[in-house]
Amino acid sequence: MKIFNTYLILINTFGFVLILIDKVKACKNKWRIKENTLLFISIIGGSIGELLSMLLFHHKTKKNKFIIFIPLLIIIQVIIYLYLKNRS
Repeated sequence: MKIFNTYLILINTFGFVLILIDKVKACKNKWRIKENTLLFISIIGGSIGELLSMLLFHHKTKKNKFIIFIPLLIIIQVIIYLYLKNRS
């Protein structure tokens, strides 16, 4: 479980930073990170970091697929995490 917790910390930090990078690039009208990439990072565990970054930097907060999908993923991932934690 310790390795899994370390993974979650790293992937959420990565997701947080990716949203920040995309926000900076958006402000400078530069090449952006694909939305599918951001959503993929959420799916593999980075949803909490991405949601915090979205709210903190006001980025992707008008995109329904982010506003609906990421909180839904968080709920699913928390349930899975609690299930796995109780099994070990």
